[in-house]
Amino acid sequence: MFEKILIANRGEIALRIQRACREMGIKTVAVHSEADAEAKYVKLADESVCIGPAASNLSYLNVPAIISAAEVTDAQAIHPGYGFLSENADFAERVDKSGFVFIGPRAETIRLMGDKVSAKVAMKKAGIPCVPGSEGALSEIPEEILKTAHAVGYPLIIKAAGGGGGRGMRVVHTEAAVLNAVAMTRAEAQAAFGNPMVYLEKFLENPRHIEIQVVADKFRNAVYLGDRDCSMQRRHQKIIEEAPAPHLPPRARIRIGERCAEACRKIGYESAGTFEFLYDKGEFYFIEMNTRLQVEHPVTEMITGIDIVQLQIRIAAGERMPVKQRDVILKGHAVECRINAEDPRKFTPSPGRVTSWHMPGGPGIRVDTHVYNNYFVPPHYDSLIGKLIAYGDTREQAIARMAIALSETVVEGIKTNLPLHAELMQDAAFRRGGTSIHYLEQKIAKSVKGE
Repeated sequence: MFEKILIANRGEIALRIQRACREMGIKTVAVHSEADAEAKYVKLADESVCIGPAASNLSYLNVPAIISAAEVTDAQAIHPGYGFLSENADFAERVDKSGFVFIGPRAETIRLMGDKVSAKVAMKKAGIPCVPGSEGALSEIPEEILKTAHAVGYPLIIKAAGGGGGRGMRVVHTEAAVLNAVAMTRAEAQAAFGNPMVYLEKFLENPRHIEIQVVADKFRNAVYLGDRDCSMQRRHQKIIEEAPAPHLPPRARIRIGERCAEACRKIGYESAGTFEFLYDKGEFYFIEMNTRLQVEHPVTEMITGIDIVQLQIRIAAGERMPVKQRDVILKGHAVECRINAEDPRKFTPSPGRVTSWHMPGGPGIRVDTHVYNNYFVPPHYDSLIGKLIAYGDTREQAIARMAIALSETVVEGIKTNLPLHAELMQDAAFRRGGTSIHYLEQKIAKSVKGE
């Protein structure tokens, strides 16, 4: 087992990884930007290294600085968390070549699954159902593009092969709009991801976003830890997640889970990962695989009792996974609300000084956050400042506990999306379960119009 791990991230996930390490008796190194020098996880780490100014490209994306920090502190492994460099194959490769262990999949696996075109090809070979669409990247020939679009049928969506986070997507409803949409998405993809390749898929009008959590080791052992529903989204960004996904037929969830575990064995996947699907009219359609820890991993931990971060560390250290599929027993229900420092109506960022901070408690309540009273939320990074998780024996109990927890939560000095979460816990459609990925945006649009 590792004696010391460097955490190449910030915020709540840096603290989450640190806690897992401390429980395992592993020392931690916190790297931080100048803006995060006073952060809680920096103070709690065994060692800390400033790796640059506030700007991400000069600090948390500064690969030479991170590698140097690992060298000077004699760390043995690097955990990338999520975001930043977590799905950067070049970084994983550099970590490995520098003599450290990257806590995540191998670089070639990250590359394979990071390109949406190659990922779909690999998943089809592994028996994972995919959204009907083009076979690989779209041709440069206009006639070929139109022929493919016609075969798939309208509406369809143009996607960047190297895209992610909701960027590099364009919905097309008519043949007349196809070529222009492809050209615009190509230009956007080149600018954002350095890869102009695009592909197209059938646009599913009212799907749900269902994901399967998997964990696999170097010995071809793979398990799935149930499913999550992440359909409550705005601009492709998740707001609320829950596990298990409500109203899924038991046979369907077992079948797709087993296929995902088998796909891990076929591609030689190692570490934790997530298969993301659109679920429409009883069918699952693969959209992408995240080769890292997910923001929403706590809901899975709550219903399985399994520490996913500790599993990642054990697998990276070369241990056999101590969990078999028969050991994975799902119990109860968990809901997670992402607390963002933003205006709850306009969704504009709201950085600044937190003048009052009180988090809730009670049965089944978990809070993952790095924020404290008088903390300054910097303007340089993602607006996520914490996650509130509620667990119950039933979905109804989990939602009731979340509603109570939200009513007890106090955050002053900055604006947050807590009012939106409180409203959604009382929303009839959410309480029924099974809303589509478009539900929240449609609800917000209606409230703006005053309907």
